[in-house]
Amino acid sequence: MCRNKESVVIEGVKHIVAVASGKGGVGKSTVTVNLALAMVAEGYRVGILDADIHGPSQAQMLGVPEGVRPQQAGENKFRPLETHGVQAMSMAFMVDTREPMVWRGPMVAGAFQQLLTQTAWDDLDVLFIDMPPGTGDIQLTLAQKVPVDGAVIVTTPQDIALLDARKGIEMFRKVNVPVLGVVENMSLHVCSQCGHAEPIFGEGGGERIAGEYETKVLGRLPLALSIREQVDGGRPTVIAEPEGEVTATFRDMARQIAAELGGQSPSEGPSISFSD
Repeated sequence: MCRNKESVVIEGVKHIVAVASGKGGVGKSTVTVNLALAMVAEGYRVGILDADIHGPSQAQMLGVPEGVRPQQAGENKFRPLETHGVQAMSMAFMVDTREPMVWRGPMVAGAFQQLLTQTAWDDLDVLFIDMPPGTGDIQLTLAQKVPVDGAVIVTTPQDIALLDARKGIEMFRKVNVPVLGVVENMSLHVCSQCGHAEPIFGEGGGERIAGEYETKVLGRLPLALSIREQVDGGRPTVIAEPEGEVTATFRDMARQIAAELGGQSPSEGPSISFSD
């Protein structure tokens, strides 16, 4: 694994993992928050950076009330907000989320870099970056300036989602960021009334794209009303149903990601060696 020579060191962070989709509406932010909480449940120190400047959603998903602002840490940094054991930073903590961010690309990229480097992260084992859809300015800034250790790609089995997921994988490959695996979201809908299961978005999409790019499917998640209601209410599934089947899937994915990052125990130093 290698880092971009231009990358800056992010103080207080051992590993950075980007969660990306290439396409909106596939549940990437929901996967990010539950993965982070699953890693906390496994004993790791974890943070989330909400990199969607135009449409931040992690504040609501983590149950942070509107108007709560981070405290300053020295002259040029802010302390991340902590909730459910996760350190979090988002543009939603800085502005009124009802107001649109009418910013051009360079301003958005600059805001992302400031959120990342001017947050006083406290001894994180893993920082998850919840990426916005697409392969634009923020993705380019991430590739050029941020020492990313791996990426997780979220997709649905639907062919149109897989097209955009491929673009996301190709982008990370071009900048030498390894893809740790694919999460297939909304893979199966189970009727809450009769229990009938149906793959309404198709079948096998995650496996196909994982095979195509020589990575693996980290896990498959159902299309379930409860998952949506839980994140909307600020208590994601891993918190709301700690013994549930979906939580077990997230915790298994968290263990796989930890193993890919070097397999160290929580809060130990990283065991990965980096070379140019």
